Amino acid sequence: MHDTLADLWFRLLNLCRKEFLAVLKDPKSRTILVMPALVQSLLFGYAATYDLNDVPYALVDDSRSAASAQLAAKLDGTGVFRRVATANTPAAERHLVDTQQVLLVLHIPRDFERRLYAGEQVPVQLILDGRNSNTAGSAASHVAAVVADFNRQWRERHGGRGAPLEVAVRAWFNPNLETRWNLMPGLIASLSMLQTLLLTALSVAREREQGTFDQLLVTPMTPAEIMLGKALPPVCIGLLQSTLILLVTRFWFQVPMAGSVVSLYAALALFTVACVGIGLAISAVAASMQQAMLYTFVLVMPLMLLSGLTTPVRNMPPLMQTLTWANPLRFAIDMVQRIYLEGAGLAAVRHDMVPLLVIAAITLPYAAWLFRHRLV
Repeated sequence: MHDTLADLWFRLLNLCRKEFLAVLKDPKSRTILVMPALVQSLLFGYAATYDLNDVPYALVDDSRSAASAQLAAKLDGTGVFRRVATANTPAAERHLVDTQQVLLVLHIPRDFERRLYAGEQVPVQLILDGRNSNTAGSAASHVAAVVADFNRQWRERHGGRGAPLEVAVRAWFNPNLETRWNLMPGLIASLSMLQTLLLTALSVAREREQGTFDQLLVTPMTPAEIMLGKALPPVCIGLLQSTLILLVTRFWFQVPMAGSVVSLYAALALFTVACVGIGLAISAVAASMQQAMLYTFVLVMPLMLLSGLTTPVRNMPPLMQTLTWANPLRFAIDMVQRIYLEGAGLAAVRHDMVPLLVIAAITLPYAAWLFRHRLV
């Protein structure tokens, strides 16, 4: 038994060594591994923006007065804000923001109406989820416009002067609402996925074109062992690329990391395994490197668009939101952003880990079946 296990590891290590050499000995391949990740992370960090058309929010109305109801009604009537909860305690507010059920919390103080009628300026607190920085900033601007309209109508009705309401904004997890704080952690998963899928998809297709695949078949390795040997190098390379983008995010763009490095890499490893399963399925189906590249690039664009990186998932049509459940990148971006910016642990992001486990549990056995089917 011990000798059999040792032989298995020896065969896998040799196959992994062959895969690493195939990638690293080619100067063009080495350049592709490093330069696109650097260039894309810098371009996305400087150039990308977000849109806004749906904002779930929670209301904390300590006043429970006609004036506070009027302000809340004006917010609900914009067509942009959607009230999904009413919080009564600070713990409830934090839970709603932490779990991303709401983008913002509007807190109306207890003496809201009394101070309005007394002609005093009333501060209204707005708590924003800074992990969605541009979306949060746009939402704050919409709230400011609603408050300005409320102030105008109040002055007209009661003959007052000045602005009776003042919005006090607090952004959690991203105090200055900088776009890079939201975007760059998401790129740690996104950009590494591109190379991981491509390398995995090309692994078998390259062997077929170079005529070495038949030589691989006459070795004592089983199709499952071949698949495992093809999977391990892309996983390692994907994690190394994630490390490169993580260093750019932390030290070039100076985005502070609140979470654990161990938790971050555990999440990235699970995500990379799910991506490798998809890449291996493509590799087993493609008959040539050209087909593998075509299949990969056709798949990558929908994965990026449906990931929530540039457009919040909640803003997508219902059908598109349903399709995102088959997208591993959606869950990886949420995990990385929460661990990096919020400091969440693995237990807090388990709802993202379960879909990745399901995707990996489906794609890896399916890829193994395709390998056996193609080898028969």
